[in-house]
Amino acid sequence: MPKLTITEERWPIAGRFTISRGSKTEAHVVTVTVEDGPHRGHGECVPYPRYEETVPQVVAALEAARADIEGGITRQDIPSLLAPHAARNALDCALWDLEAKKAGKPVWQLAGLAQPAAVVTAYTLSLDTPEAMGDAAARVAHRPLLKLKLGREGDDERLKLIRRNAPKSRLIVDANEGWAPDNLAAMLAACAEAGVELVEQPLPAGNDEALRGLARAVTVCADESAHGVETLNQLTGKYDAINIKLDKTGGLTSAIELAHAAQSRDLKIMVGCMLATSLAMAPAMLLTPLAAFVDLDGPLLLSQDRSPAILYEGSLMHPPSAALWG
Repeated sequence: MPKLTITEERWPIAGRFTISRGSKTEAHVVTVTVEDGPHRGHGECVPYPRYEETVPQVVAALEAARADIEGGITRQDIPSLLAPHAARNALDCALWDLEAKKAGKPVWQLAGLAQPAAVVTAYTLSLDTPEAMGDAAARVAHRPLLKLKLGREGDDERLKLIRRNAPKSRLIVDANEGWAPDNLAAMLAACAEAGVELVEQPLPAGNDEALRGLARAVTVCADESAHGVETLNQLTGKYDAINIKLDKTGGLTSAIELAHAAQSRDLKIMVGCMLATSLAMAPAMLLTPLAAFVDLDGPLLLSQDRSPAILYEGSLMHPPSAALWG
């Protein structure tokens, strides 16, 4: 019979990671291993306080489901055991990995997806003073795609300094709900002037009606407002794209469903991540053939990654080995 192992892990960040809501110095993750005979499937999740999730809550939810998991559930059974988001994500990905190892076939093939290829990921610049972010941009100006964490006073100056110091890099912005309806148009105009291609979640989720019908020269992407398929109706008319993160959808199974549903509504797809190791990036990478933007740089922001790890050559991200996942 299957055996479940739940592990808490802490991975130091290289420096400090700051967004409009605050800062942190480590990635606190939960990993799940489901062992069945000689085969082991692995999954990783990041409980996120923004969605009222903590590591103890996620561990407790998985422990509560232990008897069912060790009784031999399938991925189709997971929604009846766990609410969407982190705990479901880790278990769903672990069962995908286990299924692949038993079948001797990669997950992308089992899921009916295109084989992932090497892809350029965004590289994130943490929110800081305009001068500090300008200096950081100069240091990484060789990277082809930069993601700028904004959402505080002085964002227009940050944009000017970053564009000046990284003139050849493509830019995307994540305001993390940090702007307001009264400065929205001005900030989107500043982004367009700086050549920004996409802005994530400029307004707070639940207070984003000002986006509806707003003329803009830059793509606006839902992040905190976008979770599973059930949230798509709320996004129509306000957003041009959605950021799909497995910790929000509750795993790869739901993420695939969401990606196809978004495509049917002509929404662009961004594949994103929480701050985590290569084990969390690996299943998300299966969605990259469907994505216009890829932001899977979590391991690049850590002091060290797990082993085996995804190979990053600069910002070029290679598909994971079967030894890692899938």
